[in-house]
Amino acid sequence: MAEASKHDIKVDVATEYLSDQSEPAAGRHVFSYSITITNVGTVAAQLISRHWVITDADGKVQEVRGLGVVGQQPLLKPGEHFAYTSGSALATPVGTMKGGYQMVAEDGTQFEATIPEFVLSMPRTLH
Repeated sequence: MAEASKHDIKVDVATEYLSDQSEPAAGRHVFSYSITITNVGTVAAQLISRHWVITDADGKVQEVRGLGVVGQQPLLKPGEHFAYTSGSALATPVGTMKGGYQMVAEDGTQFEATIPEFVLSMPRTLH
């Protein structure tokens, strides 16, 4: 088995604009994002912390770091997944998020699981 496949985490994202929590006239656009983290490697790994880079349409960048996700540090055995939903507020109707999860495998290896960049967009804003 190739070494690279031992520590392999897949991250899937779905987003939603929350119109009931947003106030566009006040520059407040609220989005939820649902994440599914799947261990597609061959070694169990625990999510220790997260790092997000959130960019609005004006180029304003926020960085968020913290332990775990939604108060948890899930341990994922090979083939297992963990899903959660969280949210973010932007001053603009469109923005992006990307980042990484810092993981520790049961063999002691520390690695980062990349969160691919995804778009947050108010409906009917992007074509």
